[in-house]
Amino acid sequence: MQRRTLIRKTFATGTALLATAFAIQPASAQSGWPTAKPITYVVPFAPGGNTDTLARVIAPALATALGTQVVIDNKAGAGGSVGSATVSRAPADGFTILGGTISSHAINISLYTNPIGYDPVKSFAPIAMLGSGPLVLAVPASSPHKTLNEVLAASKAKNGGMTSASAGIGTSPHMAMELLAHQTGVKFTHVPFRGSGPAVQALLGNQVDMMFDTSLVVGPHIQAGRLRPIVVTSSKRLESLPEVPTIAEAGQRGFDMGSWQAVFAPAGTPQPIVDRLHAEIMKIVATPELQARLKGFGMVPSTMTPAELGEYQKAEVAKWADVIKAAGIKAE
Repeated sequence: MQRRTLIRKTFATGTALLATAFAIQPASAQSGWPTAKPITYVVPFAPGGNTDTLARVIAPALATALGTQVVIDNKAGAGGSVGSATVSRAPADGFTILGGTISSHAINISLYTNPIGYDPVKSFAPIAMLGSGPLVLAVPASSPHKTLNEVLAASKAKNGGMTSASAGIGTSPHMAMELLAHQTGVKFTHVPFRGSGPAVQALLGNQVDMMFDTSLVVGPHIQAGRLRPIVVTSSKRLESLPEVPTIAEAGQRGFDMGSWQAVFAPAGTPQPIVDRLHAEIMKIVATPELQARLKGFGMVPSTMTPAELGEYQKAEVAKWADVIKAAGIKAE
């Protein structure tokens, strides 16, 4: 009897120790991450945009670093909400990551009247901020306005305010206009188009008075003398437009507007996996190829940690909620 009791106790102790040892192994060892199957990199926008282009530069380099396949999956719709909702429901095992933006992970939660299917903060684990792109406020070259104060004064004097083109409701150019209106108390009339291309053509044709957009969109027309830049929304002047003042230099402090790109995973993804993904993606961001690509988009590369990205994102969600509420903007 004593011998049986001793055997049972020894067996139970050994089993407990084995279970404990297994439990403290890295999550990647338990799941077979990253080589058990391909990693899916979801792009919540159509092919060809900034988010898609960055993903297609990062994916092969990340695949090499991790020793596995990284497959791009475009799931477009509702300003990035469709693909983001899909990733929010994916297993938190490191095999699904997402290219998130200011739209999908800061603006949409307050913009859309119907539920978007996820919480931009609680549903995701932040991995890496790739970069943030300041916008340029531009007017036609024939416009009489040369400074931000002149634009604001003209909009105050015009019935309904100056017209401002954008790539669509809820896009960063639209939100930049609304933020300027919110902070200055000056009204503008928003004129949304189906993308930046038609919007900038309307500005070139003097069909609208002004427009916020990236230097990638308006820069060539500025260089050609067809558009006049008024301010940039970054805290520092752009290398590509060194003569253009920042919006703070023009007198509007605390504006802080950038169209950012980041990478997320489903909430609950083990921290060792998040840390490894962050480290590898930051190595890729530091390469000359991606640095050049980001700067080509008019973006400033980032070095944020996952924790810093999480805090920044929370602040962005709160900021745009205030702006959208004050402006009374809603999208279906």
